[in-house]
Amino acid sequence: MTQYKNSTRVICGAIAITAFILLWYFGTSGTQLGNIMPGPVKVFRSFARSFVVPIGKYTMLGHAAWSFTRVIVGFSIASALGVVIGLGMGWSRVITAIFKPIIEIIRPIPAIAWIPLAILWFGLGETTKYFIIFLAGFFNVTLNAYHGATSVDQTLVGAARMLGTKNNRLFFAVVLPSSIPYIFAGMQIAITTSWATVVAAEMVRSSEGIGWLIISGMEINDTTRIFTGIVAVGILGFIFATIMREVENRVCRWSKKSDI
Repeated sequence: MTQYKNSTRVICGAIAITAFILLWYFGTSGTQLGNIMPGPVKVFRSFARSFVVPIGKYTMLGHAAWSFTRVIVGFSIASALGVVIGLGMGWSRVITAIFKPIIEIIRPIPAIAWIPLAILWFGLGETTKYFIIFLAGFFNVTLNAYHGATSVDQTLVGAARMLGTKNNRLFFAVVLPSSIPYIFAGMQIAITTSWATVVAAEMVRSSEGIGWLIISGMEINDTTRIFTGIVAVGILGFIFATIMREVENRVCRWSKKSDI
């Protein structure tokens, strides 16, 4: 049953992507739209060529490596801090009273809105980029960890307390395992938002990275380069999400209900 569902999902996805590319192709072939927007053949040819011919200092692999490194650093810090604060909020009313109002106030502010302040605080180096990417992922992980800790089955908690389980043992034996699926759900959202934000982060004095490809294309009015960067962002973002989903499925397999 599961294999059938996976096959159906893959087939439907392939049909949707093919339909989109065909719509893009016919929409830009011999039309006014084609004067301002390159067709898929030209874009994919440029994308393939970018792996061999450098754009700026690096080929596509080099730019992807820079962006990947920045995302992993920001995302890792956001995940580690988010899990600690989120679980702490779910476990302690005092921690909730301290952090939750601040998080609820800052959370609606887009990460890119912090760019001017980040430049003032950290300068134009890599720290600013890490900070922007960190903000993009932090709140997703924090709130999901918090909801995971507060959604623990109270029957299990009560039974553990009746058996004389101490608070620290209760946290690691009951609360933390029950929160793991929520944490991974937050991390999956966080990795995609962090990857999307790398484009904005690399607007800050960069000469490398996929975000730089898009910005440099805009500066020289090269729409093909812009679309090449957009395709790279989309493909790598999809790979990130797929990897995170697979990790979640393996780690949280015990929490998944088997198909009937």
